Amino acid sequence: MDVDLIFQIAAIGILVSVLNQVLIRSGREEQAMMTTLAGLVVVLMMLVQQINQLFGMVKTLFGF
Repeated sequence: MDVDLIFQIAAIGILVSVLNQVLIRSGREEQAMMTTLAGLVVVLMMLVQQINQLFGMVKTLFGF
């Protein structure tokens, strides 16, 4: 795993938390929840891509 991936996930988390707090303070709880869910989906998609690469490497390593 690359260290850049950890920094990208941390940056997305910080950005989503700041947006969440701003939206909650302005009385837009629904948009805050959608922002949080969108951030979660983005991070999960990044992780799925990395897991796919891992399985591809294991597959080529064992010759399947």
